[in-house]
Amino acid sequence: MTTTPAIEVTDLTRTYGDYHAVKGLNFHVNRGEVFGLLGTNGAGKTSTLEVIEGLAAPSAGTVRISGLDPVADRSILRPELGIMLQSGGLPSQLTVAETMAMWHGTCAYPRDIKEVLADVDLLHREDVKVGALSGGEQRRLDLACALLGDPSILFLDEPTTGLDPESRRHTWQLLLELKQRGVTMMLTTHYLEEAEFLCDRIAIMNAGEIAVEGTLEELVTREKSLISFVLPAEVELPILVGAEIVRDNNHVRIATSTLQQHTLEVLNWANEAGVHLENFAAKPATLESVFMELATLQNAGTI
Repeated sequence: MTTTPAIEVTDLTRTYGDYHAVKGLNFHVNRGEVFGLLGTNGAGKTSTLEVIEGLAAPSAGTVRISGLDPVADRSILRPELGIMLQSGGLPSQLTVAETMAMWHGTCAYPRDIKEVLADVDLLHREDVKVGALSGGEQRRLDLACALLGDPSILFLDEPTTGLDPESRRHTWQLLLELKQRGVTMMLTTHYLEEAEFLCDRIAIMNAGEIAVEGTLEELVTREKSLISFVLPAEVELPILVGAEIVRDNNHVRIATSTLQQHTLEVLNWANEAGVHLENFAAKPATLESVFMELATLQNAGTI
């Protein structure tokens, strides 16, 4: 029996006049999955999210949430969705409690307001006006509003922007708890550590298209790890099969897909040859290195 994906995007295109912000996207998000949509500013993340959320119609292609059209079937889907926009735009003259009460009235099956405020660590600020909150507190209030309806599918556009490190970690833990309860999440973020910590799968956008998509392990394995060190200029390096060696005088950089093997080979060679390796480092590929490689290719015009 085939389970309908929580979110299914087919040939999605969004244009603004002659400008193509999103170009024929295809991907899906499984139920209970956290799916990250990454990319530099202007890559098309928010434009994509707005269409999936039903806030804008696609120029071409289709989006389905639980098999339904998020625009045509918005009233049916609304109780199932929680949406945290990049900028909440909540009325600044209302208090936190008043804002939540206002939002409470729009929810089909609302949770207890104080419980949600406690989840985002704002219960002690319930009598403070929105305009008097810090930027990080306002983002936490945006999240509280998205959680108030107890959604099964949650959209998060830059959810921890403006949060201090402690609040960011607290939010990550809350989102992990929601995941454990089976909530499906789709998020955009500029914090690569956040994507690594939360996401089951990640797509990286470039110029309106998905450049790469997969699990963190799948994305990282496409990028080579790096061994670097300094040694006397007259010393000859050993042969490392499958590695790419770049030597600039006594500075050596080795790109490898088999980090552990080549690290051991280099260290064993140095020990047997009596060579001292200064500033030795062996760094596995990371999501950041994948992201930076794509940015380099973009700047070079090769993708």
